[in-house]
Amino acid sequence: MALIDRKAFLKKISLLAGTSIIAGSAFATGPLWQKSTIKLGFVTYLWGKDWDLSTLIKNCTDTKIHGVELRVDHAHKVMPELSAVQRQEVKKKFADSPVQLIGLGTNQQFDFMDQGQLKASIDRTKEFIRLSADVGGSGVKVKPNALHKEVSTEKTLAQIGESLNELARYGADFGQQIRLEVHGEETQELPITKKIMDIAVHPNATICWNCNPQDLNGNGFTYNFNLVKDRFGATCHVRELDRTDYPYQELLTELVKMNYKGWILLECHTNPDDKVKSMKAQRAVFDRMIAAV
Repeated sequence: MALIDRKAFLKKISLLAGTSIIAGSAFATGPLWQKSTIKLGFVTYLWGKDWDLSTLIKNCTDTKIHGVELRVDHAHKVMPELSAVQRQEVKKKFADSPVQLIGLGTNQQFDFMDQGQLKASIDRTKEFIRLSADVGGSGVKVKPNALHKEVSTEKTLAQIGESLNELARYGADFGQQIRLEVHGEETQELPITKKIMDIAVHPNATICWNCNPQDLNGNGFTYNFNLVKDRFGATCHVRELDRTDYPYQELLTELVKMNYKGWILLECHTNPDDKVKSMKAQRAVFDRMIAAV
């Protein structure tokens, strides 16, 4: 596999993540949403877990949700064990459709006290990085994922951060962004996430915002959002956007204001009988909410 130019890639992901704050005059005329490039996509965590790749692409096409993060170990079977020919087949299926493969969602984590387990997780993540590059994705989602009473918090956070730096360097050579999902009983607290990212200084190490209840803890949503918004990557996970237990309108408004250029990915947690119908409904909700910004 040909390696891409590292500097060109880092410039590209910086633009993709949309981490810079635009000048106030940029939106001097017209509603904010008319200037927004935020896109709606889909995570195959629950609603798409039983769909093979062809069904998944068809359902996303039919619902006008034109981006997808493939959760690994699901029915789509996009895993590192695929042969070179099979990887090209996956890439072609997306290329022949209006649906973009945004990347792979893994469960790899870097808090292990056992250093053998840590190395195995880093090595497995590198396999997913190479796979994502081969099938046309742009990044790999990982998790922090926990703190341990047997080890100091500072040591665990440093280990997670340095693991992300290693993977960010590796991923940059393959054109793959590393996306740390805000996840884990304690590591999903945004002040903890910020400490991790203060160690994971490589620009290819980014955050995947995850819309957790903990986002409202402490000084509240806006404070926690501002703690880490300059490290956002190309993906942001949301639940059903019409839920009332999370400030989704406020989230979208903040993302539009910062000129976020990434993907809002539906990671819905309910189990409707007709998931395609529910995807269409969420598409409509997203459009209304963006228009309301």
